[in-house]
Amino acid sequence: MDITGAFPKPLTDEVVRAVGIVITMSLGDACPIVSDRRYLDWPVTDPESVPIAVIRAIRDEIKTRIEALTAEIDAKQEA
Repeated sequence: MDITGAFPKPLTDEVVRAVGIVITMSLGDACPIVSDRRYLDWPVTDPESVPIAVIRAIRDEIKTRIEALTAEIDAKQEA
């Protein structure tokens, strides 16, 4: 997945209504609550003002979580 042009977006009511799973990262962003949505909170270190090695570790942790979530979704769709 190419994320070159990706950037953080606010979690508006419209955005939350358009998705099935909402993932927050415990960085203080407010998130609208919409029924029938799955909410996950993945606490990560705030990447602001940390060394690049820490940012890479955060990136790798998020990648691992995404891969696990993707595998879970795929398994449910196959069942």
